[in-house]
Amino acid sequence: MKYIFLIGLSLFLFSFTFQINLNNDPTEGVKVGEKAPEFNLKNIDGKTYSFENIKDANGNTPKGFIVVFTCNTCPYAQANEQRIIALHEEYAPKGYPVVAIQPNDAAQKPGDSFEAMQKNAKEKGFPYLYLIDEKQEVYPKYGATKTPEVFLVDKDLTVRYHGAIDDSARDESGVEEKYVEKAIAALESGDEVSPTITKAIGCGIKGSKAN
Repeated sequence: MKYIFLIGLSLFLFSFTFQINLNNDPTEGVKVGEKAPEFNLKNIDGKTYSFENIKDANGNTPKGFIVVFTCNTCPYAQANEQRIIALHEEYAPKGYPVVAIQPNDAAQKPGDSFEAMQKNAKEKGFPYLYLIDEKQEVYPKYGATKTPEVFLVDKDLTVRYHGAIDDSARDESGVEEKYVEKAIAALESGDEVSPTITKAIGCGIKGSKAN
């Protein structure tokens, strides 16, 4: 009888621990409230950019940055391209430029090569920086796992929001809540950002098989 009780207790504790692990965010990387990892990445114009040399649409030091991990090939990323363009056009003049970073391994996704990025940006008229995480060193520091996935960073380079652009991953006509815009409005008014975290829905980032 005692043996059966111990087995039952062990199973209960295992189940309880498993549930705790399910409820915790398993993603490694930067958390909301922490400093955004630095980067030094090549843009589609061949120049290298970091937080230090990115300006807003008026040539000023930005109030913050809309860092978006995205790519050419993911259907979710494609469905959000116009929304990312709209974010930059609306908020770069207000001090919050979009900084798009392509994290996929081009060996696995040739459509995400640097040349393909240049072609896609030209065809779609991307007005923002489109950087390549060629060595795949930046996206793991952020803990990004999807394309698209957003990190809103304030002027002190602190992450203030992490997640989706809005509440409709594919169909723009179904958008009811614009998370990034709501977060920027809170920063501008000095209010607390809410929500600070949402679930990014998209394609999994393709890491190098050599890593």
